[in-house]
Amino acid sequence: MKKLKHYIQSFLFLELIKGMSVTLRYLFARKITVQYPDEKTPMSPRFRGLHAQRRYASGEERCIACKLCEAVCPALAITIDVVEREDGTRRTSRYDIDLFKCIYCGFCEEACPVDAIVETPIFEYHFEKRGENIMTKDKLLAVGDKYEAEIAACKTADAKYR
Repeated sequence: MKKLKHYIQSFLFLELIKGMSVTLRYLFARKITVQYPDEKTPMSPRFRGLHAQRRYASGEERCIACKLCEAVCPALAITIDVVEREDGTRRTSRYDIDLFKCIYCGFCEEACPVDAIVETPIFEYHFEKRGENIMTKDKLLAVGDKYEAEIAACKTADAKYR
């Protein structure tokens, strides 16, 4: 009986008809392709992208060199050197993030007591030369200055989800 059923199925090409039905179903379905540079998909409010360092409204950098972000980083991607000023405050003389090592976990952002280091919603960046993957203090501050309005908007939106 099994052989007869198998023979009839192979004679009628039932597997082929099932496969073609799937093809026809998707042929007339609505397309979901996104034309990337012109169209963009919605992004999660918790997306973590390019790093940035923020400044206070007075223009002074927020980082107080507590080194919590360096200690909490599971990938050991952050390197900080500290210098003490004449007034007794501590600031960073070197703040480097190796973006090839970074796993974008967001622990550095969560550990920072003054909200100095943030991960922005910027995902459109690339490197063309060797060494550009190291985000120095100057690069981080430049990104923070350039996108401060967007970072502040994301911070207020993120506060809604907490």
